[in-house]
Amino acid sequence: MNHRAFALALVALASLASQGAAAQGLRPSGALSSGKGGLSAPSSSSSPSVRPPAAPSITLPAPGANTAPRSADFIVAVVNSEPVTNYEVRSRLERAEAQIAKQGGALPPRDLLAREVLERLILEKVQLQQAREAGIKVDDYALSQAEQGVARQNDMTVDQLYTRLARDGMSKERFREELRNQLLQQRLRERDVEARVKVTDLDVDQFLRDEQKGTDVASMEINLGHVLVLVPENASPVQVAELQARAQRAADRVRAGEDFAAVAREMSDAPEGQRGGGLLGLRPADRYPELFVNSTLGLPVGSIVGPVRSPAGFHVLKVVERVTAGMPATVVQSHARHILLRTGPQLSETAAATRLADYRRRVLARQADFADLAREHSQDGSAKEGGDLGWASPGRYVPEFEQALNTLRPGEISEPLVSRFGVHLIQLLERREAKLTQREQREMARSTVREKKLDEAYATWAQELRGRAYVEYRDPPQ
Repeated sequence: MNHRAFALALVALASLASQGAAAQGLRPSGALSSGKGGLSAPSSSSSPSVRPPAAPSITLPAPGANTAPRSADFIVAVVNSEPVTNYEVRSRLERAEAQIAKQGGALPPRDLLAREVLERLILEKVQLQQAREAGIKVDDYALSQAEQGVARQNDMTVDQLYTRLARDGMSKERFREELRNQLLQQRLRERDVEARVKVTDLDVDQFLRDEQKGTDVASMEINLGHVLVLVPENASPVQVAELQARAQRAADRVRAGEDFAAVAREMSDAPEGQRGGGLLGLRPADRYPELFVNSTLGLPVGSIVGPVRSPAGFHVLKVVERVTAGMPATVVQSHARHILLRTGPQLSETAAATRLADYRRRVLARQADFADLAREHSQDGSAKEGGDLGWASPGRYVPEFEQALNTLRPGEISEPLVSRFGVHLIQLLERREAKLTQREQREMARSTVREKKLDEAYATWAQELRGRAYVEYRDPPQ
């Protein structure tokens, strides 16, 4: 069975990435501190021994599944006096099985999977108890932002997401509670794990030597452009042929030299088509559908593939970027500026977002200048330069910041964005393809090494928390 498919299935919700303080308020502690500040991205696995993914996501209940509590419920374990019920295990188990099936993995014996799900729930209970004891809270604005992210990842609006969940027996209140719990756990990890990690020049040298020895798909990262032409579930052969022809026209246009982003915005049915010009973002290959990886494997950057068919419809793909052994020679860099408001007892995330939304409105109405507002209000080291962050390569910013940046077109301003540093207003100024200097390659390598060390630090930390907890097992889950 595919280990990563199993690991991803164990978590219903994946929370925001690891936090840290930094000189400029953007780069987590321990990352390279030169430049305008940056935000390095954590890895994407979510088993108990590896940190969860950086972006909120949810494995929705299988269509037709009823996740509402049943009358015959019972306690299967007690964690520091807090119960874990059979219903909790069963609900999470059904989502785990759905996710494994969706990813094409072979299902393990159900009792084995149930025990793994139970252990994951125990670890989550321990972390939530620790977060509550530490006084960690999640503001409603941050929860709503994560909620919107989950909807986007499932190619839905928020209203459509809740309609689907209600149909399958999951209430809005329960969904938001689970999402808030995942965000609480992530903020606890950000606070407790980040400071444990140090990366030396010797670590970077060793990583670069190891990377030169060879690669496989498991160590590959790719960034794909994507045009999706949806095919309805009950489409007739005539409709399918028409939609395939539409996808073929999109492929022909980009092969003829038209801008991929423009074609995606015009013809793609996928959310990233409108928001990000079809870019799916640089991510490990095993976080892409196997169809996408197999269709583009071995092709040079710039290649166009498709249309290829999946159950969802027809896909046209462009290989935008690939990172294999060693560091990439060229990357697409972004030049952005931002306004950062730090949150705390005197300023909630909701209040900060409201203030930044007003700044955004004033800039769009040409009543204020973004740079002037940044100089006056931003609580980041870049404030004196009008919030200018300079040119940044992929992976420099933490995931929540980088994901928002990737959805913008030059000149656009984001909605207020919550990160581990506070609440941001981001404006993308321009993008370019650039050849990396040796120093920039080392900086990217340093970020990668740091993420691997964070995985190890998280595993140790999670084991320590679990070891200090009192756990009493009752009847096995059914």
